[in-house]
Amino acid sequence: MMLLLVHGWKTMSDFEPLDFKKEGIVLDYKTAGVDIDAGNKFVEDLKNKVPALGGFGGMIKVPVGYEEPILVSGADGVGTKLNICQVANDFTTIGQDLVAMCVNDVITCGANPLYFLDYVSTQRLDGNVADIMVGILKGCEIAGMDLLGGETAEHPRQLHYDMAGFCTGIVDKKDIIDGKSIKPSDRIIGIESSGLHSNGYSLVNYLLTRHQIFYADHPELLTPTTIYAPVVKRLLSEMDEVYGMAHITGGGIPENLPRCLPKGLKAHVDWNAWRVPEIFKKIQLKGNVDELEMRRVFNLGIGYCVVVPANRLEFAMDVIGDENLGCWEIGEVYETK
Repeated sequence: MMLLLVHGWKTMSDFEPLDFKKEGIVLDYKTAGVDIDAGNKFVEDLKNKVPALGGFGGMIKVPVGYEEPILVSGADGVGTKLNICQVANDFTTIGQDLVAMCVNDVITCGANPLYFLDYVSTQRLDGNVADIMVGILKGCEIAGMDLLGGETAEHPRQLHYDMAGFCTGIVDKKDIIDGKSIKPSDRIIGIESSGLHSNGYSLVNYLLTRHQIFYADHPELLTPTTIYAPVVKRLLSEMDEVYGMAHITGGGIPENLPRCLPKGLKAHVDWNAWRVPEIFKKIQLKGNVDELEMRRVFNLGIGYCVVVPANRLEFAMDVIGDENLGCWEIGEVYETK
């Protein structure tokens, strides 16, 4: 390891080790960069919002009414969208993004969200961390699940924030949605996204650093990811013919929609079936991004897909619309030759 000093280059071995006792230095954790008292105060303040926090492990009662309950878990993060938070100095929505990225995956198999755990690391505990936690709480409330616990770590030598989420849901074995019932001619419904959600931000950050786009012109870059748990819960309660679901994240529709289809079937997508939001068009224009690349990187306005039989298409779209979400028939399933 090399250190550049005003009088030249020196290696760590060129320095005399510091004798703390001889120099009269009493080392504590705060001097090393971690303030235990501030951390305890942060936790106590947070417990006012989440009374269940504080134990060594979170506990939750397993819901009754399941014949063969299956637990479904998922973990995810928010990627480089955190960089946009730092540019804007706004961390009020990123916690909701974290919840959404996890719960939207778990519900694709028909699971009902149960609880959420979070991990947040930071150089020091500050108001931004509190904003992140408030966002996580809001996301859990929207998804209808408990924030059961987590870890907030203070890393004095860490330059940026980082976070991860862990979600668990429950579904009866007989009600698992695994795509096996999907058949040719089934229709694909695309449900609107709120924007970029939490994917494609490495490309966005590349444009930001080269002054091609500016956050001040596009505050929608921090619009939180839509949580689809409420609309999925209603769909599953009102119809039995939801045969497949896909959360459209990194890889876009081309890589995520096929994940819910059985072997031998593919999806034809009509890319003109919905209006692509302007923010995607701006990114494509400023970066001179190829159309196929845009489809692989971004959701392009479709955040979640549902596969239903043709005779239930209209009903399903009405249910989704009742939840104040836009939706379109964006494609059809066909058999590969």
